[in-house]
Amino acid sequence: MTVSTADLWDERGPELESLALNFGDFGAKDLFSGPARTIRCFEDNALVKSTLSEPGDGAVLIVDGGGSISTALMGDMIAESAVSNGWSGVVINGAIRDRVAMKSMAIGVKALASNPRKSSKAGAGEVDVTVEIGGATIRPGAMVFADPDGVVVEK
Repeated sequence: MTVSTADLWDERGPELESLALNFGDFGAKDLFSGPARTIRCFEDNALVKSTLSEPGDGAVLIVDGGGSISTALMGDMIAESAVSNGWSGVVINGAIRDRVAMKSMAIGVKALASNPRKSSKAGAGEVDVTVEIGGATIRPGAMVFADPDGVVVEK
């Protein structure tokens, strides 16, 4: 991605939606883009782990964790797997952990907060479903663009 989300919005605003949440940047890449893959889960990261262990082919994983920051949905080992498997970035409507280690990894990571507490691992949730985060609807395959200003997605 070579254009900022603000410039992209100025050029294509009616074609885009903005995720109206205050995401922090936790990975080494602060600009990233790619087609969306989606997960809906709540305080359970088993699907996040399994999905990021698959080839990412430059995709961005959008995780709707319901906005919970009570447990982390991704840590350094899962982020390392995402880097190794070619994911462009991860956007989590929830928390991460291992933020110091993650800051040196060549991946974009946006999340609401960090929390050292582990999540459950039961596998509850759904993969590749339409999710709504911060007033934006994200369909699997829609293009996602992220930078320090925020996250926008094609309608």
